[in-house]
Amino acid sequence: MCMNDSQMRAFLVDDEPLALERLERMLADAGSMLIAGKSTDPVQALEFLNGEPGKAIDVLFLDIQMPALNGFELLSRLDSQPFIIFTTAYDEYALRAFEVNSIDYLVKPIEPEQLDRALGKLDRIRPLAKSDWQRNPELPDLLKELAASLRGEKHDFPRRVASRVGERIQFFDLENVTHFLAQDKLTYAVVNGRQHCVDQTIAELEQRLDPARFLRVHRSALVIWTGFKR
Repeated sequence: MCMNDSQMRAFLVDDEPLALERLERMLADAGSMLIAGKSTDPVQALEFLNGEPGKAIDVLFLDIQMPALNGFELLSRLDSQPFIIFTTAYDEYALRAFEVNSIDYLVKPIEPEQLDRALGKLDRIRPLAKSDWQRNPELPDLLKELAASLRGEKHDFPRRVASRVGERIQFFDLENVTHFLAQDKLTYAVVNGRQHCVDQTIAELEQRLDPARFLRVHRSALVIWTGFKR
């Protein structure tokens, strides 16, 4: 297969062979991707992606729940971060997936409409260039936290919250957040008096954050608990 200038190089990782074959066929039908490689083994995929061929990968289609290495663990060990489209049978991982600013999140079995939407998003961010989130020095730590959470390992409460505007993502230390506010169907973290949009709902934040520090005072507000002592 010859590659033209409009095509991107993709690598596919999924521990389910049938799901991998289905995705490959759908991408071939779409015609906008050159499949540079695929693997049902995340360890082998990591070796490829960190090798010389992997440096030319534009987009990674990545399952989340896999043996040996889950999707977040694989990302945390990559030398270079490509654009990510997550594919998984478990929509409960959607929030975690978008914390790393993936292009899209596809629930298996993937439907053509889902894939078209994801490819459309990818096409709109051309020319391919490293976004701020891909160069962010805090990204490896975030990926490790997500990987540990996925494996059910004991870990500390989050120390940061992510705010995304368009293709940009910014991290704020929770130490600097005075409260979270739900307003007009969006959730905001308030830092130094300024509001920053976050993906999580107030209910989701209440479940994730340290209850010794944050207190739900209203269905639309989560505040620093003044009774908290260090």
